Amino acid sequence: MSHSTRTPRPDSVLIPVAGLTLFAIASGYLMSLIPLSLGHFAIGTDYAGWLASAYYIGLLLGSMLIEPVIARIGHRRSFILFVLALAATVAVLPFYTDLSAWLASRMLAGVAVAGIFVVIESWLLIGDNPAIRAKRLSFYMTALYGGTTLGQLAIGVFGTAGIVPFAVVMVLLFAAVLPPLLSKAQPVCHGGHQSLSLKKILRLSKPAMVGCMTSGIVMGTIYGLMPLALQEKHYNTEQVGGLMAAIILGGMIIQPVISKLSSRMSKVLLLAMVSLAGVFAMGMIYLSGHYLVMVVALTLLGMSSFALYPVAITLACDTLTANVIVAATQVMLFCYSVGSAAGPLVAGQFMKQPDGIMNFFFIVLLSTAIYMLLSAVRRKSRILAS
Repeated sequence: MSHSTRTPRPDSVLIPVAGLTLFAIASGYLMSLIPLSLGHFAIGTDYAGWLASAYYIGLLLGSMLIEPVIARIGHRRSFILFVLALAATVAVLPFYTDLSAWLASRMLAGVAVAGIFVVIESWLLIGDNPAIRAKRLSFYMTALYGGTTLGQLAIGVFGTAGIVPFAVVMVLLFAAVLPPLLSKAQPVCHGGHQSLSLKKILRLSKPAMVGCMTSGIVMGTIYGLMPLALQEKHYNTEQVGGLMAAIILGGMIIQPVISKLSSRMSKVLLLAMVSLAGVFAMGMIYLSGHYLVMVVALTLLGMSSFALYPVAITLACDTLTANVIVAATQVMLFCYSVGSAAGPLVAGQFMKQPDGIMNFFFIVLLSTAIYMLLSAVRRKSRILAS
């Protein structure tokens, strides 16, 4: 059976990135809309954490279910299906304001978003050489987080009360399906897609799995708890917004740098370096809580945390044939989802301490850096021995 791949046409790469950007804008708006609209629909704000947990559970479940769908109907149709499924979960929210309906909707939304992530990541990773894959993943991360940032700005334009904000999200999601709907471009995988047995999953790069899990732990905690942690450090609302923007800006700035470095040096060593950058950022915060120092430190934390996932997932796929890329990205998303679900729960216990969330990041990123350095040394020793 042949495992060769045909290099996709340029538009086959632009199509998923264009769709992803529009999805990310909608998702960024929805991310803030959900907790901020609870009061308007007479749902207690105490349930915001429950809704977030339901979403992450859906993301976790979806990461185990997506590969057969893509194998059956292909990347292009799968993307359309999952985006429309997400739109359906948004449509019910303003009309069914019971908590149980919202919890079910958010869990199904998590499943749909898991499908979108696996489709886009595997679409960009199938075929070509590692350098091209790394470059594409940098486009992916920039589009994802740039779109998410733009989506946050919609709060000031459309607000968070009533049906209109949800209608805006749905319009953006419908727009996201237009690029793949109007184009037939999609990756070609000769020999079809194959699932990975448990034995083969266990043979995937362990540093890649750890990197994806650490990314989930850090990113889940940043999105879920960082604004609250910054408020507790007595920063005002405007400053909290600026510091959160610094994290995302750092994540966007680092993408082209990571793209170049990942094709020129050991990805395991690169994972150690970006983890140490986050450790250094926490050290800066320990030394000074001045706002400008925090801006620089959190920009560095953004560079660290946003770089982990694209480096880890390209590391996982480096030696794989095209027909198992979908299954491999599904496994990596599963690792990320486990981290994103567990991170805020564990970090919440640290929040009881002064600088607790910073201590949490310091421990997680330092442990990851040490693990990656040891893995890099072991890998180097094996190469020299052979």
